[in-house]
Amino acid sequence: MDQNRMRDDLTAIFQRAVAVAHPSTILAAHLPKPPTGRIVILAAGKAAASMAAAAVAHYRDIHGVPDSRLTGIAVTRDGYALDAGPIPVVEAGHPLPNENGLAATAKVLELAEAAGEGDLVLALISGGGSANWLLPAVGVSLADKQAVTRALLRSGAGIGEINCVRKHLSRIKGGRLARACGDARLLTLAISDVPGDDPSVIASGPTVPDPTTLAEARAIIAKRGIDLPPSCRAALDDQANESPKPGDPIFAASDYRTIATPAASLEAAESAATALGYTVHSLGADVEGEARDVARQHARLALEAKARGERLAILSGGELTVTIRGEGRGGPNQEYALALAVALNGEAGIAALSGDTDGTDGGTGLASDPAGAFVEPNTLARAKAAGLDAEQALADNDSTGFFEALGDLFVPGPTHTNVNDCRIILVG
Repeated sequence: MDQNRMRDDLTAIFQRAVAVAHPSTILAAHLPKPPTGRIVILAAGKAAASMAAAAVAHYRDIHGVPDSRLTGIAVTRDGYALDAGPIPVVEAGHPLPNENGLAATAKVLELAEAAGEGDLVLALISGGGSANWLLPAVGVSLADKQAVTRALLRSGAGIGEINCVRKHLSRIKGGRLARACGDARLLTLAISDVPGDDPSVIASGPTVPDPTTLAEARAIIAKRGIDLPPSCRAALDDQANESPKPGDPIFAASDYRTIATPAASLEAAESAATALGYTVHSLGADVEGEARDVARQHARLALEAKARGERLAILSGGELTVTIRGEGRGGPNQEYALALAVALNGEAGIAALSGDTDGTDGGTGLASDPAGAFVEPNTLARAKAAGLDAEQALADNDSTGFFEALGDLFVPGPTHTNVNDCRIILVG
């Protein structure tokens, strides 16, 4: 099979995984009938604007709800805004929080606290919500919260570890938004971007009980060797910052539904690959680990399949991590792709795409960042001809620079959803 055809197949499989998780196609089926009072739409994450827009369209078009009964705010990543009618959309920092997110989160709590009996608070949650909704614990500054987040990201900590610490340095995460809603009915609709779809981990679980503890947050800080600002250390030592736990009556009037998952998107990718004539070998939607290590494992599977003469699609989801050792640019998907190219060593008939379903993968934090990168049989040969050293680029964590020079970055732009990474290796 020629390389253009393989790249087309890779793109089609990835796009199918994204399409089945888009709010415009999945949200309406989960929305309840309008309440007697107001509908308070509080949205956070990379899908916040698209979820808010879908909810507004549903209640306007299907139920004729006037704009006067629709209120709220959507906080999304920079570059991910869409028109959501009467719901203002605020762009905020990701992965590092910023002042926009701080001010918008204060408004979120204000709207939640103003909701009363007869109102419906509709919390629309998606990946990225942890950075978009931030209101630090008493005594903790935004700068200190940013410093901790930056240190956790650089340490190679997993998303569960990062969110555990975030929840205990926050006034909204870890179930605290549910506390703010008082007597209003609370319904959370979530798009999962985490392994296992744990509601307490998605966007740091602002509307659900938090099973993690202050002691666990302190242990993560110690394990990762992070030097905390004094204000954050004091906050993690203060029992008043413990999060609400299962069984707390504040959750009695709330309901939670996960409406899109990495597993469902991976299943859609499997169907697309099968339709294109590939036998599918799925490694599951919850793959974790260091990006370069996982890439070497997957390369071995692909080479073994090639040796057997199979026409195979090796698919996986989950979220990989990168321990930063160099000064280059990149993200987990690009680093995986670079390590995969090195491990495959130009083997004919094998191509791959690793991309983040939200449309961006690390880098500068801009919406224009690539989602990932393509790997083709001639990747290393073209790199050598261009004077590029793949192994040196990997050592310097410069996957963006490497693939940018080859024209092999995958840049779909914001997809307005987020169900984690989608990695596709085609052997054929």
